[in-house]
Amino acid sequence: MKVANSIQYDRALLSDQQLLDLYLGLLKPRMVEEKMLILLRQGKISKWFSGIGQEAISVGCTAAMRPEEVIFPMHRNLGVFTTRKIPLVNLFCQWQGKMMGFTKGRDRSFHFGTMDYNLVGMISHLGPQLSLASGVALAHKLQEEENCALVFTGEGGTSQGEFHEALNVASVWQLPVIFVIENNGYGLSTPTKEQYRCEKLSDRGLGYGMRAMTIDGNNVLEVYQTISKLAMEIRENPEPILIECNTFRMRGHEEASGTKYVPKELMDEWAQKDPLSNYESYLISEGVLTDSKIEDYRSEIKEEINNGLQIAGDQPKVSVETNYELMDVFAPHKSVDTASKNNASTEKRFVDAISDGLKLAMDYHEDLVLMGQDIADYGGVFKITDGFLEKYGAGRVRNTPLCESAVLGVALGLSIKGVKSMVEMQFADFVTCGFNQIVNNHAKAHYRWGQNADVVIRMPAGAGVAAGPYHSQTNEAWFTHTPGLKVVFPSSPYDAKGMLLAAFEDPNPVLFFEHKALYRSLSEEVPDGYYTVAIGKANVVRSGQDVSIITYGMGVHWAKEAVEELNIDAEILDLRTLSPLDWAAIEETVLRTGKVLVLHEDIMQGGIGGDIAAYISEHLFQNLDAPVMRCASLNTPVPFDARLEQNFLPKERFKKKLADLAAY
Repeated sequence: MKVANSIQYDRALLSDQQLLDLYLGLLKPRMVEEKMLILLRQGKISKWFSGIGQEAISVGCTAAMRPEEVIFPMHRNLGVFTTRKIPLVNLFCQWQGKMMGFTKGRDRSFHFGTMDYNLVGMISHLGPQLSLASGVALAHKLQEEENCALVFTGEGGTSQGEFHEALNVASVWQLPVIFVIENNGYGLSTPTKEQYRCEKLSDRGLGYGMRAMTIDGNNVLEVYQTISKLAMEIRENPEPILIECNTFRMRGHEEASGTKYVPKELMDEWAQKDPLSNYESYLISEGVLTDSKIEDYRSEIKEEINNGLQIAGDQPKVSVETNYELMDVFAPHKSVDTASKNNASTEKRFVDAISDGLKLAMDYHEDLVLMGQDIADYGGVFKITDGFLEKYGAGRVRNTPLCESAVLGVALGLSIKGVKSMVEMQFADFVTCGFNQIVNNHAKAHYRWGQNADVVIRMPAGAGVAAGPYHSQTNEAWFTHTPGLKVVFPSSPYDAKGMLLAAFEDPNPVLFFEHKALYRSLSEEVPDGYYTVAIGKANVVRSGQDVSIITYGMGVHWAKEAVEELNIDAEILDLRTLSPLDWAAIEETVLRTGKVLVLHEDIMQGGIGGDIAAYISEHLFQNLDAPVMRCASLNTPVPFDARLEQNFLPKERFKKKLADLAAY
């Protein structure tokens, strides 16, 4: 029995075939879901987030987009995947954690992407994927492609800070991206009345100076026609648009949640607005669809589902290969030392070497985009990008709003489209505002679904300049703990330029730490041409026989000074790269001296020195002539007063520690 039609449809100029295609688009994900709910009860899949009742949004939006345009779906957007014609067998394997899926058993349900179909799977933190979509849209705009991006979020996600950051950046830069809010009434169990106070979520777009509207998310024709029209407009004249699609979640947040918290009368009301049954009734009334056609369609889809399940069921479980797991953490790349073809060199300060490296990278990588606060006209707070705007233009040298998280998301979106980027943190301390994007998205994307983050994040760090607790931290240990990130911390102008150029050649996310106190206090002869210093390779800056000092950054200079002052025959190993560590070089220096002192400016607790000391004690204990010692800053925030700051830093304590170790 057909449900009485409660949705008003207008076919406009759509042909019968277009109407039927949209019907099939709705029917297929509904039938797949109904089968998955059976398999869930049978224990053949572990979890399911139902989109029953919301299919019109997924199908209408996807059908309106070009196949080459990137879509960012969420939990309840199965219709996006089926409309993009992903083979069901691959989807079934994904949900069963098999190799024929998209994440090699490393992630579940719709937490995957596949650029073969121009889809980027959902990010559990919700808001961040909006920024990625803005990054894809920026790539379209820079490359003068008449394409746009489309990204979904829920009404709950609009409460997150990154929703507002992403909309603001997209509006300021006039990016061709469609933000789609699926307002389905509940964020898990929290109703909309506890999520926001505005009458319509689309009103939020007005505050960012963008077009915004609310439509019936259960009316597949309204969704399709609206998105088609808007996408066509912004392909030609780029701008962001916010669309609120009103719908309802007919099942629990996930199946285990249930729906007891939803009033029965509300469920009954929305059941009458089912997007599939209403549209089916409309097509029958229009003479476009018949009962026999419906049976034929259902029979074909059922056969496709059963065949896909049969093939997926025959696939072996994922085999456990530790080396294979480790291999996929980073995108393949071999970093090497290369010499400059230009023999000329000049005396360069640390800050000048970095600026020179950036210029050469911009020339070498013609699509490289630089982003950061005040880096354009002003040249950055440290003047590293002074003059870049005039040379490379506003497209490639971009001032950003104070939206660290959104800009880091934009950077990953650019990488999805094959565009390199650099994001400058004005101070390394400010990276906390973008922490999630780095440790959850940049770091994990390649391991999860093979998408690299070709991003360099510059981090001006370090104390000794009386800048206080918010502008002085050396926070590299936050990131060395996260697999998938490369972390470098050069100590000399030569290494700074060469490692920066190497970072841009590396397709993986690189956090590039620069000690602010070295910017204008340290200089040396540096080649004028293009050269690279390999990431992942430590450097012996001073040979010695009595004791090994393992350090990096400012610690190298403290070590040099102390060794000369105390007249100790010490070997100084400059790690340069903190992730991945050069364990071979660490072993070699331990074997040469038998005494080790690990020095770093970061505080002792949780610092990388603990990892190094533990490794030496576990693997090289028999070669030691003394306990492994460490010296680091105090376990306090960085104080402002110069005397307090000097006491905080380990420089003076280090000298005594070194003398004690040498005499052991």
